[in-house]
Amino acid sequence: MKADTKNISLDLQALKTAGDAAARQIPPLWPLASYVAVNPFLGQTNGTLAETGARLARVGGIPVTMPRSWYLDRIAAAEIKDDDLAAALSASPHSPKLGHVAALKAAAAEEPSALATLPTVAELASRASGIDWPGIVADRVGVWAGGYFDRGQALWVAPRGRSAWSAWRAYASHDLTPEIMGLDGFAAFVADAAEKPTEVIARAVERLGLGEAALATYFHQLLLSLGAWAQFARYELWRAELAEGSDTTITDLLAIRLLWEEALFAQHETAIGDEWAATRTAHEAAIAPTEDGIVDEILQEAAERAAQRGLADTLAGPAPDTNEDRPAIQAAFCIDVRSEVFRRALEAVDPSTRTLGFAGFFGLFAKHRRFASDVEELRLPVLFNPTVTSSSGGDNEADDLAARYKARAKRAWGRFKLAAVSSFAFVEAMGPVYIGKLVRDGLGLSPTPVPNDPPPRFDPELDLETRIGAAETVLRAMSLTDGFARVVLLAGHGANVVNNPHASGLHCGACGGYSGEVNARLLAGLLNDGEVREGLVGRGITVPEDTLFVAALHDTTTDRVTLYDRDVAADAHAADLKQVRQWLEAAGKVTRGERALRLPRAGDERDIGMRARDWAEVRPEWALAGCKAFIAAPRTRTAGRSLEGRAFLHDYDWKQDGERGFGVLELIMTAPVVVASWISLQYYGSTVAPGTFGSGNKLLHNVVGGIGVLEGNGGNMRAGLPWQSVHDGEDYVHDPLRLSVCIEAPREAMTDILERHEGVRALFDNRWLHLFAMDGEGRLAWRYAGDLEWEPVEPATVARRLKAVA
Repeated sequence: MKADTKNISLDLQALKTAGDAAARQIPPLWPLASYVAVNPFLGQTNGTLAETGARLARVGGIPVTMPRSWYLDRIAAAEIKDDDLAAALSASPHSPKLGHVAALKAAAAEEPSALATLPTVAELASRASGIDWPGIVADRVGVWAGGYFDRGQALWVAPRGRSAWSAWRAYASHDLTPEIMGLDGFAAFVADAAEKPTEVIARAVERLGLGEAALATYFHQLLLSLGAWAQFARYELWRAELAEGSDTTITDLLAIRLLWEEALFAQHETAIGDEWAATRTAHEAAIAPTEDGIVDEILQEAAERAAQRGLADTLAGPAPDTNEDRPAIQAAFCIDVRSEVFRRALEAVDPSTRTLGFAGFFGLFAKHRRFASDVEELRLPVLFNPTVTSSSGGDNEADDLAARYKARAKRAWGRFKLAAVSSFAFVEAMGPVYIGKLVRDGLGLSPTPVPNDPPPRFDPELDLETRIGAAETVLRAMSLTDGFARVVLLAGHGANVVNNPHASGLHCGACGGYSGEVNARLLAGLLNDGEVREGLVGRGITVPEDTLFVAALHDTTTDRVTLYDRDVAADAHAADLKQVRQWLEAAGKVTRGERALRLPRAGDERDIGMRARDWAEVRPEWALAGCKAFIAAPRTRTAGRSLEGRAFLHDYDWKQDGERGFGVLELIMTAPVVVASWISLQYYGSTVAPGTFGSGNKLLHNVVGGIGVLEGNGGNMRAGLPWQSVHDGEDYVHDPLRLSVCIEAPREAMTDILERHEGVRALFDNRWLHLFAMDGEGRLAWRYAGDLEWEPVEPATVARRLKAVA
């Protein structure tokens, strides 16, 4: 199997550079056990939406905005006003051939041209032969990858200890399926390939006649065609680089995909040679946004400006009266948008309650080992490495050993049920025994226990100075340095659902896809430590002797809160905690009632708990659907205002922080804001391009390798959100809007941070996020305009723009 091409030889360094650049265009995929939201446009944030649209159209026919009808409907309903369209036109970073709002509306009413997607060799061969080669490639690579990357799901484990390239080569050289389907001599072709994937890439590039200018988008296209397998390989690279190492898995996958291209080209060159030559030339062209892409970008900006106008009106409303008395309780919740509804309900139930918002890992970058487990769980944002280790081992070795034996027996029993030699006999013999369990589970009667390991502890124990320093850092980051209540609740969050492969995605994104009770319990123990409190006095923070920190877990599916008050000596606060439980129960009932209004088929708040235990329920909760804003400001700016569970709320007092050089502001803008952007853009991508950035229909999901899901029984592994997470069956429940970040802080401080963090600045300069500075009364006063410039948010600004584009 040989191919004659023009003689093009590229050095290995140029190929490596191109391959690495293509890998950076692929977002990582965390495995299901620790699933976190990821920005699907992670590799494209150095360009605008229109530029990204041009790239993704070329490599995959992927839209980056909603259909034009979505915007037209909102214009017709006056949700998007002429002011919004004018402002978006004026702010466009490109030069559209549109002079005024009327021209924009006329363009919006026209059907855009079809996305100009370049074909791969496999697609050209498919057209020429009538054989679905892209589907065959996806199937054969997927069958191998499911075994190679398996995380414990498979009963028969694939051989370990080889690189992905070496393992695939051994597998594919004995796989006769491609030859049966019509690719002559493929097994031998694989066996004769070089042992080094870089050499395979070099040979394929030469045989395909590819010049250096074509490699960037062609390599990106090939990795994209592998679906979530390439994303999981990108995760392996992400994880390795975070630990200051390296990983070549994604390069191996590129070599595998290129070898398929080379083999198909060699067999079909006569039929596809001319088309392939034109495709090569098209790949060499510079990427530039199209006029249609620019129009769509402006319409998207206008939709976001309309939402920002509504947010500004909400924040500009009259502030509630503030009570300066000591609060009955203070309750710190995760910044997650689901907490906004519960916080508002809790404050309404008891006006003497004050709530705070803080990232759910509570400032502790912990690598944790649960009770009777040796698995190290990274309970921290995936952007960082752990700085402390902890465990819930307890002091009773006998209990630990008994729990391990029980877990091993359960795993062995599960494997016996599924094994090839015993599964059918097992069903015949033991099936009737499971009738009771099936009935209980089918009727939602089975209990749903909350995490209840022994109290976690730092392992090894931290020295006193480190404990004091950690406590000070967290309290200052929470803007909680005085005015302590008798009870301070630290509420992490998680979700208790059944029959959901993506269950960990409903947990805390700031905790690496785990529930947040471990971090909350660790922090409560730290802040109740008498020696730590003595040390805090010397650092300007005095915690009253009668203040008790209590960890809790907010179940966002049922809106019930579990207290871990047994971790601490709470006898003196028994009456307080009894009252706290009553308030939490009442707030949960109010929250469930509000959530029931949005969930399909939910009659009232009593239905919410049942949904969590229902095997067939594809929408136990809406998670973060609808998220559209991130607000970092004192709670007084948002208290008493309904943000409809669509805003991340982070407490922040810039006056305290400014005295110390705005370190907390820098942390907020470089960590929680970035995590929130990943969440927002995952929902955005899963809505505008569900075929690429969504995982499809939940009803068809099959877990593969313990990593991700297939939609059906084959094809590429899928990443992103299920369709049911953004759509209720009749309409979208998530408005795909890029996040509006609103921070009450001096513009100069934010500008300085942007100047020092290029990656964060790119998110705002290219409008993957919008940035606003709030004034001292909580109003949106200034908009970041890009290039470290700001513009005032006021009616006169819109008037000037209307005049400018008229």
